[in-house]
Order: sequence, then structure tokens, then C-alpha cells
Amino acid sequence: MSLKNSRLRLASVILVVALSGLATAGPAIASARQAVAGTSTAAREQAPATPTAFVDLPTSPLPTDGEQHEVTVTYRNDSSADRTVAPQLLVESADAGPFLTPADIKLERRTAHGCWEAVQVGTQTGTLFTDLPAAQRTLRAGETLTQVYRLTVVNPQAKGTVAPRVALFD
Repeated sequence: MSLKNSRLRLASVILVVALSGLATAGPAIASARQAVAGTSTAAREQAPATPTAFVDLPTSPLPTDGEQHEVTVTYRNDSSADRTVAPQLLVESADAGPFLTPADIKLERRTAHGCWEAVQVGTQTGTLFTDLPAAQRTLRAGETLTQVYRLTVVNPQAKGTVAPRVALFD
């Protein structure tokens, strides 16, 4: 068998394999696209992705004594309509730095059953923050939101400010 015939056979085999793979994958890709499109549409209809305003609550210095400190985020929906809100805790670095990292703190949230669960924090430009989408909830007119966090500073050199707030969605 010549080298030219071997190359033609190899090219033919590769082409057949590629075409059969595309034929099989085509419907799977299309259904995945429909599923993703349906999910993102449903998610957008449930709650807005971007807050329209924030209610800042009193701040406090970041405690560096290594003890557990509770921080309560409270908000009352005084409007006559339901409102989507999300409690958030910010831990802001000192202006002079150094920037805080998630490893500098341990953060927990009290569940509805009174247990403590770990909270992962995001970080951006020296500010640690809790996730808004995961914390979103609907408050009926006149209802009050109360979320209790437990903060422990693991790094005694850390400096900053604890800034609780509530994100409002319209």
C-alpha cells in the first residue's frame, strides 16, 4: 500500500468519525441551549439581578480580639407592596491597607433553625462581601428581615470596618 493511499484512508476515517460525532452531538447541544435559555429566563423573572438601592446600617471597627462577634442586619419593609431584599455584610479594608483576604476572617450565618452555617465571602479591591443572589428573599408589606452573622477575625493584624447593609430590588 502506498503512502498516498494510507493518507487518504486515514483522512476518510477521521472525516467519518467527525461527522458521526457532530450528528450525535447536534441534538444534545440544541437541547442544552434550550434548557439554559429557559433557566436564565425563569431566573430573571423570579428576581432582578441588580440591586436598585442599598440601605446602609451602622458600621463598626473590625474586632481583632479573636472572639466571635454577632452582627445583626435588620430591615423593615414599610411600603404597602412586597419587596425583594438581600442582607449583606461587607468587611472593608483600612484605607492605608493592607487589603483583607477571605482567610483573615471566619463568617457564619444563623439559620432559621438557630444553627450556624459557614458563609463564603467574595473579595474585590480589599472589600470582603457576602453573596447577594443567595440571600435574596421577598418581604411582605410590614414584615421585618433579621439576619444574624457571627464574625471571627482570624488574622490579628487585620484592620478594617464591618459594614452591614440591605440590598433592595425593584
